Amino acid sequence: MWETYFRQYKDTVLPFWLDKQKWNYKDDIIMVGYDDLASATGDNSWRDAIFSSSRFLMLPDGTVVNLCPESRNVDKISFGKTLTIMRNLTGDPRYVKAVEKVYSMLSDYPRTKEGNFWHKDIYPNQVWLDGLYMGQPFYAQCVVDYNDDEKWNDIFSQFASAHDLLWDEKRGLYVHANDTSREMEWCDKESGKSKCVWLRAEGWFLMAMVDTYEIASKHTTLSEKLIPMLKNAVDRLLVYKDEKTNMFYQLVDEKDMAGNYVETSGSAMIAYALMKGERLGVLEKGYGKIGEEILEGIRRTYLKSEDGILHLYGICASAGLGPGPDNRRDRDGSPRYYLSEKQGVDNQHGAAACMMAYSEYVRR
Repeated sequence: MWETYFRQYKDTVLPFWLDKQKWNYKDDIIMVGYDDLASATGDNSWRDAIFSSSRFLMLPDGTVVNLCPESRNVDKISFGKTLTIMRNLTGDPRYVKAVEKVYSMLSDYPRTKEGNFWHKDIYPNQVWLDGLYMGQPFYAQCVVDYNDDEKWNDIFSQFASAHDLLWDEKRGLYVHANDTSREMEWCDKESGKSKCVWLRAEGWFLMAMVDTYEIASKHTTLSEKLIPMLKNAVDRLLVYKDEKTNMFYQLVDEKDMAGNYVETSGSAMIAYALMKGERLGVLEKGYGKIGEEILEGIRRTYLKSEDGILHLYGICASAGLGPGPDNRRDRDGSPRYYLSEKQGVDNQHGAAACMMAYSEYVRR
């Protein structure tokens, strides 16, 4: 059923999203998903989606669409994921140069006083869990590719700092973001932390840890610093799993709040991290089985057939903090805000995360 959905998605939904707007990080995670499917199944036809989509990312002259190197936006660093996949698949010098270009953007990328890449130029001095996934696995791959071993400490220091900035010990969860300048209305003026625990943010961070560990563990013992952090994060998070669906709620620790719902993308990211973490040996045997159960819970709850076409429901379309480029005044970090964001059907976040999680299921 999942494979049928992913093939239908390639032919119908993916072209819609690519035509709808310029290349963005959501397209990158879809490409990662299809690449994972090919690697896990041994069926290279999954990569047809990557090749057919690549013209939306790079023009014939080698220009990377919507990269905007002059802007400071960690979401754009994620473009390096697809560029790296295409470089490895084709050897095309345009992709070689493009990967180098994205990597060079990190050399003078602005940072918080703690040393973390800040989220975007419109969100200065802010660390969001999302950004760890956008930046750190690509950063780690480039450290390997370019033999920049002296930068390993920077990567793992950023994970440690993110933990310090975003961990809420009382709840045993990570909050979405921290404004280290303490200027934004949504932040606590003493800690800088945002109020809520948003599920997909938790998922981004777990995926960042397992993906970075996979790359780094072959090259540095510093990667071992992620093991206790990952184990602690998943152990504390699993307490909040919904017994009926085996999924997690949009606001993780507010199960009974009116309007709260079990959400697809974050649940799939957690399933992926659990299965991959066990495969890599950083989580004990048994965590992968929980990941399988979460993925099956998503299938039962939200993967629906309508007139012979499968659709995936229960996906938070977007969430953020502060006005953003659209000057929205509702993104105040309150529970009401997170529950007011629209749910999307076949949204890239959910489809891609399910591709990644299913790929780990196949590997098992």
